[in-house]
Amino acid sequence: MVLQEERFPRKKEFWLLSLVISFNNFSVPYSLIYLGQKNIPTALSSILFATYPFWVASFSHARLADERITFAKGVGMVLGFAGIVVIFSNEVNILGPRSFVGMGSILAAAALQAYALVTLKKKGKPYSPVTLNFSAMLLGAVTLLVASAGTEDIASAKFETHAISSLLYLATFGTVVTFVTYFWLVKHVQAVLLSLTAFVTPPIAIVIGSLVLQERLETEVLLGASMVLTGILCANAPGIRRLLLPLRPTSRTRV
Repeated sequence: MVLQEERFPRKKEFWLLSLVISFNNFSVPYSLIYLGQKNIPTALSSILFATYPFWVASFSHARLADERITFAKGVGMVLGFAGIVVIFSNEVNILGPRSFVGMGSILAAAALQAYALVTLKKKGKPYSPVTLNFSAMLLGAVTLLVASAGTEDIASAKFETHAISSLLYLATFGTVVTFVTYFWLVKHVQAVLLSLTAFVTPPIAIVIGSLVLQERLETEVLLGASMVLTGILCANAPGIRRLLLPLRPTSRTRV
């Protein structure tokens, strides 16, 4: 903000929007995701959070007049979701009654973040992505610190080198860079198409796991990843077609 000479807007609308984004995109959803991860397998969490584009599509259809659900978007979302299910088909299992708490937590987190994205799309255009990101994260940080002080034993936390380095990496690249870019993209990309990044993350994570941790790439992973990419291509087909039209050679050359 200093480098860009940005200042906090004094309008009440800005701080109300920051509060909505903080509550629905950061503090509550991440708490719910961590709660869910304790009660259900990671594979099931990935599948349930992959409902995020469907929540975004529903909220967009209801709140954004120019972002209705099209046939191409619908086919793309279904294909992408099916791809995620195929990727984790061999790893999904439900463990006892607490699994329903975990599943409900992940679904609620996906719905809240979808609502935040559509709200940001609807009301965030006048504001700098850096400024809005900072204010929303600041409010979210305060909320989570207060909540953790009342529910967790902070004295037992160990600040070791690997923990601090992980935290710094996540803070810099997984948070600041990611969400500033994300907030900027909201202004330029349709909400539903942007939400399809939820389908891309699992295949990328699996490929990195294969390269870095020598994890085996199963046939289901390759098939599912292909379905995800095909789904994203289908959802973006109209936009890709518009980009390619000017490049088509004409049958006649005017003199």
